[in-house]
Amino acid sequence: MTTSPVSKFAATLFSLLVLLSAIAGAQNLQIGSGNTAFADPPVPRPHTTPCKVTLYKGFVFADFNPKSFTYTPPAACPGPWAKVILQANFSINQGRQFDRTANIWIGPTNIYFGTTAEPSHTVARHWHVERDLTDYSSIFTVTQAGTVDLGNLVNQTYTSVLHGNADILFYPLEPNQVPPRAADQVIAFSSGPTGGTVALNTSTDLLEQTLTLPTNITDVYFDVFAQSQSNDEFWYSCVPSDVAGELQSCGGTAFRESEVTIDGTPAGVAPVYPWIYTGGIDPYLWRPIPGVQTMNFLPYRVNLTPFASLLDDGQPHTVALSVFNADSYFSATASLLLYLDSGSTQITGALTENTLAVPAPNITENIHTANNGNIQGTVNTRSGHNFQISGYINTATGPVSTTVA
Repeated sequence: MTTSPVSKFAATLFSLLVLLSAIAGAQNLQIGSGNTAFADPPVPRPHTTPCKVTLYKGFVFADFNPKSFTYTPPAACPGPWAKVILQANFSINQGRQFDRTANIWIGPTNIYFGTTAEPSHTVARHWHVERDLTDYSSIFTVTQAGTVDLGNLVNQTYTSVLHGNADILFYPLEPNQVPPRAADQVIAFSSGPTGGTVALNTSTDLLEQTLTLPTNITDVYFDVFAQSQSNDEFWYSCVPSDVAGELQSCGGTAFRESEVTIDGTPAGVAPVYPWIYTGGIDPYLWRPIPGVQTMNFLPYRVNLTPFASLLDDGQPHTVALSVFNADSYFSATASLLLYLDSGSTQITGALTENTLAVPAPNITENIHTANNGNIQGTVNTRSGHNFQISGYINTATGPVSTTVA
């Protein structure tokens, strides 16, 4: 049977309408409302009834002091879990306020990173965000201190106050359900035992740790957040530093990239997502629909599995994150996810290939002064990678090879 283009279009349109209906239902949207509305889909949920752990409720954010809470595992729903979902609700009263950055931490590990909506003089806003934390299940098995950091200036000029609450939903397994594979260990890269992002002001600034890891790692991933701030907020519109002054623009070129190294050797890359916050470029563009991920960043997951055999050798290794061409600054945090072989205590293998190199953007300028005295022209910035990283390990069930290209 042949499907006509019209039928394919109708099927696609129907699927899109179903998705939009689910999104609207999850947000309780109303036609004609000026309240914040997302295009981002909600996290899919299992059919079992979850246990809810409240992290905090009724917190008021009107200063720059982080707020503390205590996380306690759900006694009625011991792991392993079918799904672990963070759900958080924020609101801001009508008035005037900047967009603000928000973080939630369990111990040193980031479980939410995003920004807030700007209000208007006549419209207060509230919104709901979710993040799938199933891969991070191991951090939820013990009681820990938690922190929510949402700095907000309130005075006679900036009048709007932010409020929030957050819960984690733990979904039990269905009968005979095999638990999803979650990381055996999650190692946080943050500013301290209660979390906190680290500012990467230049290309040489590092978010790093030197670690002696388990010797039976089979898979390893690095979840990376690099949020553009200050001079780097609109990095995609920046120009080379040598012409930044005359063009009245930010410097560092229009190329940024998160670089991951192991012992100083390039090991992976993560694109820097061009998030546009609700105060960015033209705040009226983001009423009521903000840019994709603006209120709820997604980490970029870098696959470091080809390096598993190196990390399995029982020696200390330094894992580091930087942002190429950072020009003050990027707010960074990351999590190293380790998956272990329960049938082995020592895994051997080798890294067999690594052609990843530091980027070398190509920049062409065609700038001149017009007759009216204005400086005009074009600045083009291009960069690309073509690399392959391969390695193998000898597990309890046999050799496994991994290639990232």
